[in-house]
Order: sequence, then structure tokens, then C-alpha cells
Amino acid sequence: MDRKRTDRNHPDRKPPDRKPPDRKHPDRNRHRFRSLWTLPAPAPAVYRVLERIEDYPRWWPQIREVTRRGDTSGTVRIRALLPYDLVLTLREERRDCAAGVLGVLITGDLEGWARWTITPAGSGTRAVYDQEVDVRKPLLRRLAVPGRPLLRANHALMMRAGRRGLAARLEAV
Repeated sequence: MDRKRTDRNHPDRKPPDRKPPDRKHPDRNRHRFRSLWTLPAPAPAVYRVLERIEDYPRWWPQIREVTRRGDTSGTVRIRALLPYDLVLTLREERRDCAAGVLGVLITGDLEGWARWTITPAGSGTRAVYDQEVDVRKPLLRRLAVPGRPLLRANHALMMRAGRRGLAARLEAV
């Protein structure tokens, strides 16, 4: 029988290219979020406010600073309840007013993507925020397992404040 051996100790077997996944915590630094906001304004008005990221600090308290870097990218500094800032670079991936979609790629302290999907809902609007990111900030990576509930609570607080701020902004416009 001339079958090639495939067991792990065979001398012809190449070592794996990367470290095997952590079986106990396979995605400990990956976070997926979804927030649904119902807003009392027409979808086009919501889209217009959300596409102007440079104005976010005016109505979203946890977004402390936005610096535009051309027409399709910028840097954002975020700080919510926990005592740390996240600095992110956002690059526009999709801007489709007809479909109600705004999407960005994220690099920096977090890496991944985020997307707003804005649709009419009765006399108002439904805004869905989806985000999938890997934590890159070293301190947060070290605290990935014990700090996960705090990170998720921090995100939820930030999103609640953002929804309130956006609703107030839409009433003022």
C-alpha cells in the first residue's frame, strides 16, 4: 500500500502556518453589534444627517472628534463610559442614497466595518446599525475575556445616547 501518511508526526507534514485558534475563546476579540433605531423623521432626512459624519460630535456625545481626510475618509475619536479613547480611521466603502446604505471600513484601535441601513417605517424611519470589528487596542485585547461584558455595556450606552441625540437633532432641523 503506497498511501501517504497524514498523521501529525509524519516528517513530510508541514507545520501549520499560523497559531491554532483558541478553542475556549475562539472570537474573544471579535465583536458583532446590531442596533435598531426608530426615528420620527422621514428616511431622506435621517440619511442626510447620518452621512455627515463630521457633524456627529454635535449630537452624539461619545463621538468626541472627527477629522476629515478627504472626501471619503477621516479619523474619529470615541469615548463612552469606560476610561479610554478609541481612535479609528474610517474609509467610505458604500454611499447609496437610493438604497439608504452608508458603509465604512474601520482601522485603528478597532478593525472591521460598520454600516447604516435607513428605510422608511410608517411615518418615520428605521435605522439599522451593523458593526463587526476586531479589537486591536493592546489593553482591550488583554482584557478581552473578563472585560467583554463591560465593552458590550459601553457600546449599548453609546448607542442609546446616539439615538437620543439623533432624534433631538432631527427635531431641530
